[in-house]
Amino acid sequence: MMYAPRTADANTLVRVGVGVVVRNQQGMILLEKRSDCGLWGLPGGRVEAGESIEDAAIREVKEETGLTVKISKLLGVYSEPSDRIVTFPDRVVHLVDILLEAIVCHEDEQLVCSDESEALQFFALDCLPTDLVPPARLPLQDVVSDRVGAIR
Repeated sequence: MMYAPRTADANTLVRVGVGVVVRNQQGMILLEKRSDCGLWGLPGGRVEAGESIEDAAIREVKEETGLTVKISKLLGVYSEPSDRIVTFPDRVVHLVDILLEAIVCHEDEQLVCSDESEALQFFALDCLPTDLVPPARLPLQDVVSDRVGAIR
């Protein structure tokens, strides 16, 4: 996968996904170091056909982290092409992500890396890593700024 400035064309697929800001009891947020590019990002992924946004978010967090979460609010919608056009080996995709906030239901659950991640870690908002996957940069800036309801 490659994140690079690119112009969308008639062959570009549009994919709706979810990004989830998972907070622990201390207010720290969970990031995953992705195995496909080695950069940090939010848990999340594609919304499957017949699935609600909320169900997709809960499923993706469980698959990628092992945690059971409850969605607490809608944070924003992100579709700006400048950092959301992704080139895969076989296709180009324009990501449209719905950013949700969630809380961990069971603090005693252990983080479990999936095949999609090299590491999982909770970070304080003032100590986020700088090596972020491009689609996570603007949403995380908005989270740090406490911006809710973003349409970007």
